[in-house]
Amino acid sequence: MTTPQPITASAVLLALRAIQDPEIGTDIVELGLIYLVEIKPDAAVRIAMTTTTRACPASAFIADAVRERLGTIPGIGRITVDLVYEPPWSPDMIGKLVA
Repeated sequence: MTTPQPITASAVLLALRAIQDPEIGTDIVELGLIYLVEIKPDAAVRIAMTTTTRACPASAFIADAVRERLGTIPGIGRITVDLVYEPPWSPDMIGKLVA
Protein backbone atom coordinates (compact mmCIF):
# COMPACT_ATOMS: atom_id res chain seq x y z
CA MET A 1 0.00 0.00 0.00
CA THR A 2 1.36 3.41 -0.93
CA THR A 3 1.26 6.41 1.32
CA PRO A 4 -0.84 9.25 -0.14
CA GLN A 5 1.17 12.27 -1.25
CA PRO A 6 0.64 15.42 0.79
CA ILE A 7 -1.88 17.84 -0.68
CA THR A 8 -0.11 20.85 -2.19
CA ALA A 9 -1.33 24.19 -3.47
CA SER A 10 0.20 23.32 -6.84
CA ALA A 11 -1.88 20.13 -7.06
CA VAL A 12 -5.01 22.05 -6.09
CA LEU A 13 -4.39 24.75 -8.70
CA LEU A 14 -3.64 22.16 -11.36
CA ALA A 15 -6.96 20.44 -10.62
CA LEU A 16 -8.81 23.77 -10.73
CA ARG A 17 -7.44 24.53 -14.19
CA ALA A 18 -9.95 21.97 -15.48
CA ILE A 19 -12.82 24.33 -14.57
CA GLN A 20 -13.76 26.83 -17.24
CA ASP A 21 -15.67 30.02 -16.58
CA PRO A 22 -18.82 29.25 -18.59
CA GLU A 23 -19.21 32.81 -19.86
CA ILE A 24 -15.60 33.54 -20.79
CA GLY A 25 -14.32 30.07 -21.65
CA THR A 26 -11.01 30.40 -19.81
CA ASP A 27 -10.03 28.37 -16.75
CA ILE A 28 -10.68 29.94 -13.36
CA VAL A 29 -7.00 29.87 -12.35
CA GLU A 30 -5.82 31.68 -15.50
CA LEU A 31 -8.62 34.24 -15.03
CA GLY A 32 -7.27 35.08 -11.57
CA LEU A 33 -10.48 34.06 -9.80
CA ILE A 34 -8.62 32.03 -7.14
CA TYR A 35 -7.43 34.34 -4.36
CA LEU A 36 -6.33 31.80 -1.74
CA VAL A 37 -5.54 28.12 -1.42
CA GLU A 38 -5.22 27.14 2.25
CA ILE A 39 -4.30 23.58 3.18
CA LYS A 40 -4.69 22.54 6.81
CA PRO A 41 -2.64 19.81 8.52
CA ASP A 42 -5.65 17.45 8.33
CA ALA A 43 -5.71 17.90 4.50
CA ALA A 44 -8.80 20.12 4.65
CA VAL A 45 -8.68 22.70 1.87
CA ARG A 46 -10.14 26.19 1.86
CA ILE A 47 -10.46 28.12 -1.37
CA ALA A 48 -11.19 31.84 -1.40
CA MET A 49 -12.29 32.83 -4.86
CA THR A 50 -14.29 35.41 -6.70
CA THR A 51 -16.31 35.67 -9.88
CA THR A 52 -15.98 38.20 -12.67
CA THR A 53 -18.96 40.15 -11.28
CA ARG A 54 -20.91 40.10 -8.02
CA ALA A 55 -24.05 39.26 -9.97
CA CYS A 56 -22.44 36.38 -11.88
CA PRO A 57 -25.23 33.89 -12.64
CA ALA A 58 -22.69 31.04 -12.62
CA SER A 59 -21.38 31.66 -9.06
CA ALA A 60 -23.02 28.60 -7.50
CA PHE A 61 -22.15 26.44 -10.52
CA ILE A 62 -18.46 27.41 -10.33
CA ALA A 63 -18.25 26.92 -6.54
CA ASP A 64 -19.89 23.48 -6.88
CA ALA A 65 -17.46 22.60 -9.69
CA VAL A 66 -14.53 23.55 -7.44
CA ARG A 67 -15.79 21.27 -4.65
CA GLU A 68 -16.46 18.44 -7.09
CA ARG A 69 -13.08 18.72 -8.81
CA LEU A 70 -11.10 18.93 -5.57
CA GLY A 71 -12.99 15.91 -4.27
CA THR A 72 -11.22 13.83 -6.93
CA ILE A 73 -7.79 14.45 -5.37
CA PRO A 74 -6.78 11.40 -3.29
CA GLY A 75 -6.37 12.17 0.41
CA ILE A 76 -8.08 15.53 0.38
CA GLY A 77 -10.15 16.33 3.45
CA ARG A 78 -13.02 18.74 3.96
CA ILE A 79 -13.39 21.30 1.16
CA THR A 80 -14.58 24.84 1.86
CA VAL A 81 -15.19 27.33 -0.94
CA ASP A 82 -15.66 30.96 0.08
CA LEU A 83 -16.87 33.44 -2.53
CA VAL A 84 -15.30 36.82 -1.79
CA TYR A 85 -15.51 40.11 -3.64
CA GLU A 86 -12.66 42.09 -2.12
CA PRO A 87 -10.63 42.92 -3.99
CA PRO A 88 -13.07 43.07 -6.88
CA TRP A 89 -11.98 41.09 -9.93
CA SER A 90 -10.68 43.00 -12.94
CA PRO A 91 -9.18 41.91 -16.26
CA ASP A 92 -5.77 42.95 -14.86
CA MET A 93 -5.91 39.79 -12.72
CA ILE A 94 -5.83 37.47 -15.73
CA GLY A 95 -2.65 35.41 -15.63
CA LYS A 96 -1.80 36.36 -12.04
CA LEU A 97 -1.27 33.20 -9.99
CA VAL A 98 -2.00 32.76 -6.31
CA ALA A 99 1.15 33.22 -4.21
